[in-house]
Amino acid sequence: MHDKLTRVVPHDDDALHHDSDVPVLTPAGQFKQAAVLIPVVQHDDQWQVLFIRRAANKQDRHSGQVAFPGGRLEAGDSTHIAAALRETQEEIGVDPGRVNIVGHIRPYITISHYQVTPIVGVVDWPTTLRLQSSEVARAFLIPLSWLRDQANFTMRARLEMDPLSARRHPIIVYNEFDGEILWGATARMTLNFLKAIDDGKIPLPPGNG
Repeated sequence: MHDKLTRVVPHDDDALHHDSDVPVLTPAGQFKQAAVLIPVVQHDDQWQVLFIRRAANKQDRHSGQVAFPGGRLEAGDSTHIAAALRETQEEIGVDPGRVNIVGHIRPYITISHYQVTPIVGVVDWPTTLRLQSSEVARAFLIPLSWLRDQANFTMRARLEMDPLSARRHPIIVYNEFDGEILWGATARMTLNFLKAIDDGKIPLPPGNG
């Protein structure tokens, strides 16, 4: 576990920063805009979340990391939802017509000045995935019940200051699941997603998890 964690958790990655001190509504143009889809499915009689592991790529600072499908907004994207659905179709082949958008959660600010808006969508399941091999190495499911279990993740202190808030922030690191480690920005967004469910802000249809 320790050796693998060392490989996938670089010391200076912008995924270590979170948005607890950054307003949701930010001045226009202050941050570059991006969106990800949090794909939720019913599998084995329970709610599960679909994650990806990014392909190995020396040009990608997030190479090999667990993530949600998504990316920056492009000129043709009318909304953050449109961007998240487009990127999801490009990266893992999920048709937008098979995704029921149920809400979004608090945007996440990275040290590279991206404001990432996580969009939550229930995906018709099962569905055939077509991975874009240049960007995605693998797609896999983690049960919502496992993600909720506090025994499955820890918060680890970091030394660097968040340049946006001048405060220290912990890194969230999940235990290994099916050979993968969920940590950093994606782990933070996952916990924010779970809190939004608990607060009644994300209405999932009846199901376990």
